[in-house]
Amino acid sequence: MTRKTAEALTRVGTVAAIKLIARAITEADDNRADWLQAGVHDALMGPGGAPEAAESCAKLAEDPEEAVRQGAGVVAVWADDSRC
Repeated sequence: MTRKTAEALTRVGTVAAIKLIARAITEADDNRADWLQAGVHDALMGPGGAPEAAESCAKLAEDPEEAVRQGAGVVAVWADDSRC
């Protein structure tokens, strides 16, 4: 469920969708974080590549909530890793 939800939210790519993932990352244990990363990766590597997700991460880097900024930073790293 976590993987599919993260994938779907990443495909949506809006600031609100990526913000949900960012918050989830900061509250996740290692196992759940792995599933979140897999879902983000699936969306980024799938058809279309979810280009809006990277733009949303950049916007969330300025979010007033520190947990969101941290989580968005993690998503941005995962996005960079997916393009290698």
